[in-house]
Amino acid sequence: MMAKKPAEQAKAIRTPLTVDDGIDFPMIELFFFAYRDFTSDPDQLLATYGFGRAHHRVVHFVNRIPGLTVAELLDVLKITKQSLARVLKQLIDTGYIVQIQGLRDRRQRELYPTDKGRDLALALAAPQSRRIAHALTRLDAQDRKTVETFLRSMVDPDLRAQIEQLPGGAGNVQDRAIAEPEATR
Repeated sequence: MMAKKPAEQAKAIRTPLTVDDGIDFPMIELFFFAYRDFTSDPDQLLATYGFGRAHHRVVHFVNRIPGLTVAELLDVLKITKQSLARVLKQLIDTGYIVQIQGLRDRRQRELYPTDKGRDLALALAAPQSRRIAHALTRLDAQDRKTVETFLRSMVDPDLRAQIEQLPGGAGNVQDRAIAEPEATR
């Protein structure tokens, strides 16, 4: 008699995971669906250029913080140097980003958008901005602050300082006061 293969020995589980399992599946699923739709419009545009989400993230942050060094970008994106090198090469070779020797430190490479890169960043952000604005129309000012506080709280506490670097962004307390729970201060 032949031994059964592991897949044949496995028993199918026919009951779904639920909140009774101690995990907030409805909230996780809201994130999955919101992220899917939040990224779908830019994904379609990126595909026409042969680009992906990594390109989007690089174009976004280089436009938000012109002069960002490669090392700083690696820290923000939390991707490998090899992954960034491939994406960055494509964006530089196609004229969306330029790389300049650092003014502060000649060993560093600073990244700047070109006009073409700025146009792409705006084209990618526009549908996302419209989606966010539409969702926020159902909320009052306090609800918006609650959403901002929630999203900020989702960021690793050790990495929240990166939000502060963004000009006019959610982390810039001079531009917008955002309540933060006492536990995260």
